[in-house]
Amino acid sequence: MSETLTLLQALIRRASVTPADAGCQDVLAERLAPLGFKDERLNFGDTQNLWLRKGTQAPLLVFLGHTDVVPPGPLEKWDSPPFEPTLRDGKLYGRGSADMKGSIAAFVTAVAGFIAEHPEHRGSIALLMTSDEEGPATDGVVKVVEALQGRGETMDWCLVGEPSSAAKLGDVIRVGRRGSLNAKLTVFGIQGHVAYPELADNPIHRFAPALQALTEEIWDHGNAFFPPTRLQVSNLNSGTGAENVIPGELVAQFNLRFSTELDEATIKTRTVEILDRFGLRYQLDWRLSGHPFLTAQGELKEATHAAIEHICGYATRDDTGGGTSDGRFVAPTGAQVIELGPINASIHKINEHIDLADLERLSSLYRQILINLLA
Repeated sequence: MSETLTLLQALIRRASVTPADAGCQDVLAERLAPLGFKDERLNFGDTQNLWLRKGTQAPLLVFLGHTDVVPPGPLEKWDSPPFEPTLRDGKLYGRGSADMKGSIAAFVTAVAGFIAEHPEHRGSIALLMTSDEEGPATDGVVKVVEALQGRGETMDWCLVGEPSSAAKLGDVIRVGRRGSLNAKLTVFGIQGHVAYPELADNPIHRFAPALQALTEEIWDHGNAFFPPTRLQVSNLNSGTGAENVIPGELVAQFNLRFSTELDEATIKTRTVEILDRFGLRYQLDWRLSGHPFLTAQGELKEATHAAIEHICGYATRDDTGGGTSDGRFVAPTGAQVIELGPINASIHKINEHIDLADLERLSSLYRQILINLLA
């Protein structure tokens, strides 16, 4: 049994549902301490964060990951217990196997193999782990990056282990992500009896044309790297539950995944202009999940392309799709950020799994990237 598989099994056995780490970071620190990695805990609130670094010289390559996982869901629907790593048909089943404990295990064995072969490598290597990626992500990487910047520690390259692959390992890498802006809109009306609408003000009726305008707005046309910005309503709530009462208010929640053609301030201004056009009385609260980022070129992208070509024998495709990742907190520092990980077909699902052959090749990919950058 390979070291990567053994380590992954040990990580899966720890039920680290957000924001719990369940000892995963201790396992990683113990594994890398003999290789000269300094163990530092940068915990905030209920979130556990681990910063492991070897070396003090630039350039610095950081492997970024999260030890937390999403809840397993109904246990009876799993073919094997979600926190008991199970080998079946050439795959390892367990919560977190693909998202993203498989990548973390591959990080560790890749680093160990690289250092054994290149003990005098240039620059520095670090691992940054958090237990808050699958949750609100308020006390995880964002806080660690602030702390590192505060003491002048700069990342040059950041390789995120999120499951980027689509049909086969390494066929897709993320070179950026869209921004994510959330809004909670409360539209105020006047509650009343449905038989006396002249004595009330129905916020549903008031909001209907504004909702259509928001969803039909052409925010931008995207660009060569990003699709056009989209607004999607996620929740719409109003009414008392009674069939004869006009509600007094309506609450709508919506999200915009936006490209680099837009910024947060512009979206907010245009949204207010649309709402004001319809004479609504409202309150609008915003929450930014992350700005868009893009690594269009640079040494990390070149090293990743070359590694996939060398190990897998085919070219990869650059992409900026999917949701958000912790890379959004690193990119604003000026670091080059790339996401490369396993096939994402089973992530967050019942019977999450990773192909055993892919797990070993993933470790080889990470080691080759280390060779391309630091050997």
